[in-house]
Amino acid sequence: MERLQKVIAQSGYCSRREAEKLIKDGKVLVNGEKVSELGVKVNYSDNIMVNGVLLSKEDKVYFILNKPRGYICSASDEKTRKTVIDLIKTDKRIYPVGRLDYNTTGVLLLTNDGELTNLLIHPRSEIEKVYIAKLNKILEINDLKTIEKGVIIDGYKTKRAKLKIRKIDKKKNNCIVEIRIHEGKNHQVKKMFEAVGYDVIKLNRVLFAGLTTYGLKSGEYRKLTVKEVKQLYSLVK
Repeated sequence: MERLQKVIAQSGYCSRREAEKLIKDGKVLVNGEKVSELGVKVNYSDNIMVNGVLLSKEDKVYFILNKPRGYICSASDEKTRKTVIDLIKTDKRIYPVGRLDYNTTGVLLLTNDGELTNLLIHPRSEIEKVYIAKLNKILEINDLKTIEKGVIIDGYKTKRAKLKIRKIDKKKNNCIVEIRIHEGKNHQVKKMFEAVGYDVIKLNRVLFAGLTTYGLKSGEYRKLTVKEVKQLYSLVK
């Protein structure tokens, strides 16, 4: 037997965190009975309905996308903006693992594996992420070291990071910086630079959990290999 929220997540309906909210809100029926408390265990053979939808186990799919600018990381958008889901051809109900800003590009995973999604985005997993940022001016060494030690954003001090200046353009007074972090706060990279007086002009994520978009043009995607999926699970278990 498994916890109800885990079974819902594994069905591909949503992440475990979202499943827990649906249970608390009384949106889940097990064999016709409403369940509104967490911790209830069920069998995979049980009849489970979420928001009136009967769950069925489906094959898990895993994609890596080289996210282009101008797409939001959501399954749908009330403002009818383009979403990353629009770029993937699949009949499965997939969703992005975490988020990249509207104009941030690079590595993005999409899957219907709610369990893996929840593990990868949980703070305790400390998944490594590497970004390339173009700043509006040349980064001073003292400011670089300040960011590496941690800065205050939204009342929270970021954990240690690693930075490397990749390129300096003295004529245009800007630079390209690589930043390596193990957190995933909202707009974190941009806010870290803003905390010491810099604006991020462009931002590209070049690595997430050991995966890159090597060989993929902007907007292109591919399925993860079995080996890659196993490697992702090995990072969080």
